Amino acid sequence: MNFSSNPGAQAMNQTGKIGFRIFTDLPRPDNGLVEKFHGLAAANLADAMGRFHFMDPQIQPRTGLPLWGVAVTVLARPADNLMVHKAMEIAKPGDIIVVDTCGNTTSAVFGELMGTSAAAAKIGGLVVDGAIRDVSALAALKFPAYSRTVSAGGCDKDGPGEINVPISCGNTFVMPGDIIVGDLEGVVVIPREDAPAVLDLVHALMNREAARIAEIEAGQVFKAEINNTLKSKGVIS
Repeated sequence: MNFSSNPGAQAMNQTGKIGFRIFTDLPRPDNGLVEKFHGLAAANLADAMGRFHFMDPQIQPRTGLPLWGVAVTVLARPADNLMVHKAMEIAKPGDIIVVDTCGNTTSAVFGELMGTSAAAAKIGGLVVDGAIRDVSALAALKFPAYSRTVSAGGCDKDGPGEINVPISCGNTFVMPGDIIVGDLEGVVVIPREDAPAVLDLVHALMNREAARIAEIEAGQVFKAEINNTLKSKGVIS
């Protein structure tokens, strides 16, 4: 299958039918390319992408740990985590499970038992637009987990749902195979086909910031362009 919204996508094996299906063999960026995003700040990446492709700030780091890796996407029925379980089985070490719960914020789709399985499988982390629970246990497991809410409520394991389809998470479009980076300031989504260009852009931005810090340390504390802009708008003379 080819996703029409992603012309670069490769064919993916499918089981099931629309609404209750699983795609495997998702298109993946090169492992070396993914690793180059390790340690890059989410804020810098968002700026490098035109201040787009970042999840809304309600998607919070619940265990205080950064993450980076390839997105395995899950579209889950509200209050159901059947496909989250299956996605962990499909995921490769280092992958990030990204879940759209279709607006549910009270039924946790992930907790200590699933976190223990995920850590054993060396999954790179989890991002849920919805609820998780057992955050203290997940922190003890050193498992990176991000979510919109934390709730004691549980959920079913009946489906339906879909794995490795386009989803929305944190009001941001996510394709399977995109690169996910998260830190204490939020989560960004790097479109797979744009990842090499984004790396170039973020390193150029970081170089500019380093140059500006050097200027400040040399005594040029304030930027002349601020007053120039104010003058052009007639605010100051």
